[in-house]
Amino acid sequence: MLRYRHNGGTNMKTYIFHTDPRHGWIAVKRAELARLNILDKISSCSYQKGGTAYLEEDCDYHEFIVAKEAAGEEFTCRDSFQENTPIRSYQSFEK
Repeated sequence: MLRYRHNGGTNMKTYIFHTDPRHGWIAVKRAELARLNILDKISSCSYQKGGTAYLEEDCDYHEFIVAKEAAGEEFTCRDSFQENTPIRSYQSFEK
């Protein structure tokens, strides 16, 4: 799974990629998903809390990558590991 896009630029946005021993999610604001026109492509396998979506790594993260590439926007991720992440207790993503 591709987790990072690097070009060495200083204006590149950094996202947090949350992981636990079994899975991973990238945290993205819902407003950005709307701007990228992919809200309707995100599945209920992802989670949300407040204005942030946590895109699951197997499918929804890929939709995000494709949309960012189509927009010509490169990004990087910073890993955040927790043995017992609270993300699994968040609400399933709703469009």
